[in-house]
Amino acid sequence: MPPERIHSMKGRVAVVTGGTSGIGLEIARGLATRGAHTVVVGRRPDRLQQVVQEIRESSGNPRVEGVPVADLAFRSSWRQVAQELERRFPAIHVVVHNAGAIFTRREVTPDGIERTFALNVLAPLAITSFLQDRLRASAPARVVNVASAAHEGFHVDPDNLQSEGHYGGFQTYGRSKLALILLSRELALRFAGSGVTVNSLHPGFIRSGFARNNRGGTAAAIRVASLLVGRSPKKGAETPIRVICDPEWEHVSGEYFSHGHVATGSAASRDLAVARDLYERCLPLTGAPEVRLPSGLTRPAR
Repeated sequence: MPPERIHSMKGRVAVVTGGTSGIGLEIARGLATRGAHTVVVGRRPDRLQQVVQEIRESSGNPRVEGVPVADLAFRSSWRQVAQELERRFPAIHVVVHNAGAIFTRREVTPDGIERTFALNVLAPLAITSFLQDRLRASAPARVVNVASAAHEGFHVDPDNLQSEGHYGGFQTYGRSKLALILLSRELALRFAGSGVTVNSLHPGFIRSGFARNNRGGTAAAIRVASLLVGRSPKKGAETPIRVICDPEWEHVSGEYFSHGHVATGSAASRDLAVARDLYERCLPLTGAPEVRLPSGLTRPAR
């Protein structure tokens, strides 16, 4: 990242989900290096503590902490993580929803929700919604959703959000990232005027542990491709860190970023009517409170 884009995060509390490996780890390290009180959310307590200590040492910043979670695909974890964050941190200035995965075979969580949809779509929506009051009170604050260019070429099927019937791992993943971009745009509208911005981004095709939770040809192909042409996790963290830290983008909200710039994304990812409908269908599945539209804000009828 060019030196002029390295901005201090001292006095800011930044939360990174999925921060124990890959891009998430490098985002957390980058934020800690810039002085942020960095909070890493991860599943394995032993790995979490190891990462926290490693980031403290490599960044020279002692203000790095971990918040363990059973599984961010579980509904109970969304409220649990939000409550623990509110209990421990009087202010929260940044939330990076980085945790996500591809599943080549359809799985259903104990809540009866398809796992990709639960982890990649509902978890970011739920945690942001549970934290809405803390984010508003901490403004200026930023919510950053790590999406993917894999959304391109797909459309949201509002009547089959959980990929019932014919299931394809890559297709389901692509649709989940499309949904995340759309929900980011809808949440940006709902936080308008509050000092809380919501954006999504494509970090690039990364050489990391992505797809290692799967077996079979598709997963193997993804792993091989990432080794051959993937960017390093440190390189992949550059766009997220800029979206989080750059004062130039402090008031930018509802956008999709790629390669360090605002990008258009697919036409489907810019359909605000679909975004609104998706939000209204997804929110009841989370158990989280609605992020209400600002008074006086109107939009065209559907």
